[in-house]
Formats: sequence, C-alpha cells, structure tokens
Amino acid sequence: MSRTAPSDPLAERSAEHPEGRHAAYPGPAHTAAPTAEQYVRPTVTGAAKILVVGPLGVGKTTLIGTVSEIRPLSTEATMTKAGARVDTAAPHKKTTTVALDFGRMTLGDELVLYLFGTPGQQRFLPAWRDLAKGALGALALIDTRDLEASFDALGHLEDLDLPFAVAVNHFPNSPLHAYEDLHDALDLLPHTPVVNCDARDHTSSVQALIALVRHLIESATESP
Repeated sequence: MSRTAPSDPLAERSAEHPEGRHAAYPGPAHTAAPTAEQYVRPTVTGAAKILVVGPLGVGKTTLIGTVSEIRPLSTEATMTKAGARVDTAAPHKKTTTVALDFGRMTLGDELVLYLFGTPGQQRFLPAWRDLAKGALGALALIDTRDLEASFDALGHLEDLDLPFAVAVNHFPNSPLHAYEDLHDALDLLPHTPVVNCDARDHTSSVQALIALVRHLIESATESP
C-alpha cells in the first residue's frame, strides 16, 4: 500500500482559548442573536478549508468541538442496528457522523481555518470527494490500538492528492510507538508530519492543526 507564504501567526493561537486547556464541548446550536465572537475577525487576511479525517470513533467530532470558536455543526445520528453490524470498529459508539462536522478556528489574527469532519464509516468514503473540493489539506487522526483502521482514510487522501498530517489521538492503554515506526507502519512519505494529540485538549489539538498548516506552507513554498 503506497502512501502517497502567509506570516507565521501560529504559535500564539494555542493559548488564546478563553476556557483554558480543556475546553468544554459546546452544546447544540441555539437561535439567539450572534455574538461578536461568531464573526470572522476583521484582521483576517486568509482562509483555508481543512478536512479532519479518520476511522469511526477516532475523535474527529471531539477535536472539532474542542478547538472551534463557534458552536460546531454536527450531524451525529444514533447508530442503527444495521449500522452497528457493519461498523464494528468502535462497539462503544452510540452515535455516528452521517454527513459532516463543521467548526472554525482562527490562528493568530490573520488566518482562519474552516474545519470539515468526514464520516468515519467506510461506506461513506465516496462522499469525501465532495467534501474535499476546495480543501488545502487534511488532519488524519489515528488510534494506535488499531492502525489498520486508518488505512482506508489515508489511502483515500492519497487518491485525492490531498496533503495531510497525521495526529496520534491518545486513548487509554494506547500503545506508544516511535514516529519512525509509525511512518513505516502507515507507509507514509518521509515528509509527512506525525504529531501526538489529545482531541479533548484544546492546546494539544491546536498544535496538531498548526503542524498541518506549517506542512502546507512548506509544501507550497517548495513546489516549483
């Protein structure tokens, strides 16, 4: 299996969240008038569409909810009996994303990221082609307890020719691997970033997205 400049306002973003390191997942959307925080800052000069991908139950919805500065849009639905028979990778899951998750995060004062979380089930992979339109890159979440579950997502990113970074989301009892071993096990290209991440932790999740943005900037400047 083959794996296939704006200024750098990135480092300051991870300390900006008003709720601290462990940001609470926002509740469902409401109909109140929008607040100032819901609008894009007037200083923003650039925007990027980013996919957040990975297998079922790897933490995509959680990560977007953790970093989003607006109430995230989530299309979670209760797992049906038919779906539970097909999607056996995460037996603890009671709900699943059926279309997309959406959130927004601003890096520094100049760059806004629009985050689109993809469904984790293999049968929804064809929908990625539409979600990927206009995307500059992707953050691929993996669970080291089941690396093989990530192969379909990574392969699909390569089919779409979409640059990506890998974020190792930590779960209880997750085995730890050296980055070099993960590169080999996932058959990643040498320049593909691999970072550690806790999708529940704001700072950790922002740092993973910063690693992706830096990778995209470096890739763009190296292109002929």
